[in-house]
Amino acid sequence: MSQQNLNIARNSFGQLVLTDPEGKAHLVTPVRAFPIAAPTENIGLINTEGEEVAWIERLSDLPDDKRQLIADEMASREFMPVIQRISHVSSFATPSTWDLETDRGATSMVLKGEEDIRRLAAPALMITDSRGINFLIRDRYALDSHSKRLLDRFL
Repeated sequence: MSQQNLNIARNSFGQLVLTDPEGKAHLVTPVRAFPIAAPTENIGLINTEGEEVAWIERLSDLPDDKRQLIADEMASREFMPVIQRISHVSSFATPSTWDLETDRGATSMVLKGEEDIRRLAAPALMITDSRGINFLIRDRYALDSHSKRLLDRFL
């Protein structure tokens, strides 16, 4: 199915519905293949049976209205705050409480152990807090010097 001819809309319940070329309607959920490394590329539209019914190579190739529908749906399902600044760390031993500024606002998290800081494709890091929430640092070298000093104590 051509990305330009992707027939997708919301139904009266707010769910995404893809209508295939044969006219069959599928309730779909967009799923990113590479949510951190390539968040706007390689997105599968998965039906309620877990089958892929369409594939989107690049979100930017879609018309604006369809791109916005899919982006809004993914944003409502995904929650991974991006750390912009580490304000304070309660202790350099774990567990420790971190006060953070994220793209979703100020918050705090509890780091159980250094093993909860995972290196991704350089220079990104993913930190999982004691509640299981994943926080992303896209580029640890782009953080301010105070944040880098605090983070380096745990790496």
